Amino acid sequence: METLFTKIISGEIPSYKVAENAHCFAFLDIHPNTKGHVLCVPKTPIDKLFDLSEKDYHSLMDFSRKVAKALYKAIPCERIGMSVVGLEVPHAHVHLIPIQRMEDMTFQKKTSFSAEEMQATADLIAQHL
Repeated sequence: METLFTKIISGEIPSYKVAENAHCFAFLDIHPNTKGHVLCVPKTPIDKLFDLSEKDYHSLMDFSRKVAKALYKAIPCERIGMSVVGLEVPHAHVHLIPIQRMEDMTFQKKTSFSAEEMQATADLIAQHL
């Protein structure tokens, strides 16, 4: 199944890549809640998180943990929030969001950054991996 995320993973659609391994891909959300909002996705295009094989699920969680630790070092924040909603794109994904308060996790208030700021943020996070 081809999705927006498989097109990002293949490079067909450009992204601000943060990290990649054999099974997962991480990139900045283009409609972020806060600076550094990252999406971690499995390369296997499965719609629902709990439909992933046990191996792919654990791979995604381990990968997300590594990215979250790098994100916490790179972006000043109280903590890294994690959310799995999955209604926007039919491809399992984990949101990692640097937060200061609960409102940062609501997906009600979006922010935006220039292409240069997005690339600098992706590079900064990647340096901490």
